[in-house]
Amino acid sequence: MSLPPRPAPPVPPEPRESLRARLRRPWTLQARLMTAVIGMVAFILVMIGISTSAILSQVLYTNLDASVTETASGLQPRVVFQDTADEVLESGRFPTGTLLVMNSRSGYTAAVVADEGVRALSTDDLGQIVDSLRTADPTPTVDLPNLGEYLVRLYPTPGSDAVFLVGLPLSNVTGTIGAILTTVALVTAGGLLLLAVVIAVVIRLGLRPLRAVAETATRVASLRMEEGDISIDERVPADLVDEHTETGQVAAALNTLLDRVDASLTARQRNEELMRRFVADASHELRTPLASIRGFSELSLSAMRQAQDDESRQRTALAVETTEQSLERIQAQSLRMTTLVEDLLLLARLDEGQELVYGSVDLTRLAVEAVGDARPAGPDHSWTIDVPDTPVELAGDASRLHQVIANLLANARTHTPAGSVVNVSVAHEGAEAVLRVHDNGPGIDPSVASQLFERFARGDRSRDRKTGGTGLGLSIARAIVDAHRGTITVTSSPGDTTFEVRLPAKPADPAGAATA
Repeated sequence: MSLPPRPAPPVPPEPRESLRARLRRPWTLQARLMTAVIGMVAFILVMIGISTSAILSQVLYTNLDASVTETASGLQPRVVFQDTADEVLESGRFPTGTLLVMNSRSGYTAAVVADEGVRALSTDDLGQIVDSLRTADPTPTVDLPNLGEYLVRLYPTPGSDAVFLVGLPLSNVTGTIGAILTTVALVTAGGLLLLAVVIAVVIRLGLRPLRAVAETATRVASLRMEEGDISIDERVPADLVDEHTETGQVAAALNTLLDRVDASLTARQRNEELMRRFVADASHELRTPLASIRGFSELSLSAMRQAQDDESRQRTALAVETTEQSLERIQAQSLRMTTLVEDLLLLARLDEGQELVYGSVDLTRLAVEAVGDARPAGPDHSWTIDVPDTPVELAGDASRLHQVIANLLANARTHTPAGSVVNVSVAHEGAEAVLRVHDNGPGIDPSVASQLFERFARGDRSRDRKTGGTGLGLSIARAIVDAHRGTITVTSSPGDTTFEVRLPAKPADPAGAATA
């Protein structure tokens, strides 16, 4: 009987982030921009509301004070003939809320115009009013329990030393100011809310390129770029790239960076492929002479052992002859391998900027000497040369430049049939010395033309030693020309193949160069 499986322990919930931690978290650019803009606008609107309220309050108080003075001018003739304040107020039509305090024969009396008519004030209210008059405020206010705040002023009674007090309620002023402040607050709140929505939309649209940049960078970061054929196809969409905006410039800069990184990765992959092919070709080239050396050495050793065991003179002579031939083949293969290794070493040193001894070089003389050396090696070819009457001089390594011309002539001799015409020309064109090697052979296969100057490249795909060579001649020529800050190119079609070398030359007229 099997026991039931034990239930998995419950997964504890992830701890919630505290409020303090959330507040310490860096704000997004959108949040900072919205906070800054809305805060500044809110501050401006609040200051405008406060300033407007202060100015309006001052205006309303001034108007109320003028109304008090106007009401007092209407009451002044009446207080002489009436004994009480309520009788004075009942004798005319005065604004609702008008307060009158007067000192007559019957003593202090006070009354106010209410909605239901004139109402006399109590002794307590009168005492509070009298106490407020003792303040130094030129326009005192009185807070009556049942009437509210009043703005009061004292005026002299005509024909006597007595005074009377006239006041109007402050409720109209405070009500107006309160309504204005409420309106300003509501309008400000609504405007800020609308502003927040508009700013959020504008900022979100404005930051779209930055978000696209972040998303593109994230996708690129997720790619595995350690090895293999890698191509970065991720780019910021073209509609978000705008050189006239800051965010668009960031997007454009990222696209440019990705283009260069993609080109670098492509170049790296190509270099890796060239290196693998170079190692394979070098291994093949070295394997053949090493195998030959091993075979002939084993053959020589076997013949020598057989000669030691056999006392026959005839077999001894045969063994000696076999050993001699094997040693000759070993020497030939050793020389071939030595040449190959020296060529590889030369290419490596040229890549490092070494192996050049600069001096004054006459390119015309080098061409004549190279053609003279090529005629005995290719007697079945027709060799012609076209050089100017004046020397074409340049600063360079004479032996290495001679090697360039010799390699080009050897290439023409090897890959053209007997009877072909090979022409060498030298010219001074502007600030360059130009060497051209032309032949009327079958031309270069277009499939190998783009790789002609690569190492171990061959126009003949078969690795025949008579036609294919080691495949380093043209690559050495290009390395030497590049080291001289020149260029080497080839144009080819059936019956018309031309290798052109351009090198920085000395001025044709030394006097003209001196004046320049």
